[in-house]
Amino acid sequence: QVQLVESGGGLVQAGGSLSLSCAASGSMFSINVMGWYRQAPGKQRELVASMDNAGSTSFADSVKGRFTVSRDNAKNTVYLQMSSLKPEDTAVYYCNANGRSHIPWRPFDAWGQGTQVTVSS
Repeated sequence: QVQLVESGGGLVQAGGSLSLSCAASGSMFSINVMGWYRQAPGKQRELVASMDNAGSTSFADSVKGRFTVSRDNAKNTVYLQMSSLKPEDTAVYYCNANGRSHIPWRPFDAWGQGTQVTVSS
């Protein structure tokens, strides 16, 4: 069973920066895509940024140029560097990992518990 633990959420002023991290733990698994989603009150969950094992990245249009995603595969950890934050970025941010367990050999889609990011104006 794969578990994800997020850290780094908090309160920041508009224009400021904040960094999130997420570490995956478990036994005998491989991760393909790892990234971040967010959900604001009354809105659907949306992809913020992700990276696959080849280094390819995806970003929401609203965060392009402001957010950066990176991975440390040796630590099974994904990071989200957020800059020039706006009040519209306020949401619960969720870590996500997609991969396969080895014993038994089957796919998984894991989610973290979520961490609150609040941007004040």
